[in-house]
Amino acid sequence: MAGKPKLHYTCGRGKMESIRWLLAAAGVEFEEQFIEKNEHLEKLRKDGDLLFQQVPMVEIDGMKMVQTRAILSYIAGKYNLYGKDLKERAWIDMYVEGTTDLMGMIMQLPLQSAEMREKNLALIIERSKTRYFPVYEKALKDHGHDYLVGNKFSWADIHLLEAILMVEECKPDILSAFPQLQAFKGRISNIPTIRKFLQPGSQRKPPADDKYIANVRKIFNI
Repeated sequence: MAGKPKLHYTCGRGKMESIRWLLAAAGVEFEEQFIEKNEHLEKLRKDGDLLFQQVPMVEIDGMKMVQTRAILSYIAGKYNLYGKDLKERAWIDMYVEGTTDLMGMIMQLPLQSAEMREKNLALIIERSKTRYFPVYEKALKDHGHDYLVGNKFSWADIHLLEAILMVEECKPDILSAFPQLQAFKGRISNIPTIRKFLQPGSQRKPPADDKYIANVRKIFNI
């Protein structure tokens, strides 16, 4: 029997958080090996564990997988969260890429100056309202299903809920003009595996604070 996936990353969200979400939603238990010092990162590099010298890295099924998108696609496919055919996968990919772009903007905020942070926070809220959330709202309204693709729970649904919660941390009432997304959030949040992941004490990580960012800068020499 294969062991649990082991996740190598810092003790924070970053690019690993979507991987944590996907595994948790699939009901897969996983272990975490936190990178707390630059020496830990350099050891992984020296040992040849990081194909492109970067994390996140996930040990799964005898592989040491790197590159966030590759890891997520593998997990989604392995646990039947990636559609029934090529066309459904294409839709899942498009929806996921949209939420990836939005969450990427949010991830950069703690690394920015106060002035840039204020400017980009306003941009995130504007883009959420006018570019990203209207797409998902329309999709759910048009097909009338509970899930984004194929009327079946998929990676796209998990990623969208993660994005919604991240944007709500920036602006709590962001969904006020999106009734379909409000209902979607309630449905997906109550899926048992996700409900468990959203409870205190889970492996979900909090938003980055100044202490975490300072440590990340030391680890990655940035």
